[in-house]
Amino acid sequence: MGLLGKITADAFELARALRKETSGPRPSVKEAVKAALTQDGYKVLLMSRIRESARRWHIPGVNHALRLVTTVLYSIEIGNDIELGEGINFTHTLGTVIGGTSKVGARVKFMGNNTIGTAKDNGCPVIEDDVVIGCGARVLGPIRVGRGAFIGANAVVLTDVPPGAIATGIPAKIHERTNGVSSDAGKGASTNGVE
Repeated sequence: MGLLGKITADAFELARALRKETSGPRPSVKEAVKAALTQDGYKVLLMSRIRESARRWHIPGVNHALRLVTTVLYSIEIGNDIELGEGINFTHTLGTVIGGTSKVGARVKFMGNNTIGTAKDNGCPVIEDDVVIGCGARVLGPIRVGRGAFIGANAVVLTDVPPGAIATGIPAKIHERTNGVSSDAGKGASTNGVE
């Protein structure tokens, strides 16, 4: 998908995320344009997409300049080797760092002051679609956060989080959701592998 396709998809998926829908009818053009014009997170995504294209086409200076712009204007640091899904929602960009070779799925919601990356230079996380990452949360190391999981505020996640589960605490404990209610599923480590 080219640059125009990616930035268009980002606007529509961000509009879908703002509606709190992960499926159903595609948002209208009006909803997508409103999301693109009113959300700072969209501007961060736009600059990240331009950076990706500049690196792919070997256009000197653009990647570095836009990385500085996002750092200065939005206080967010996004590394060169990460993969961002469509419509990521940076609710609050302040203090967010996504580094290493992290992979972030579609419509992931960052609440702010988050760190996504490596803990001991041993690999970076894969965060699947529709995950919510609470304020101050850290997701570190070669782990997988399953689709629709919720990472609580200030949690430090060092183990896999199953789809739909909740992770809270330092280090994070995993709680399974049962009919919309959280129940304790372990003390810091999940035995449920996420493929």
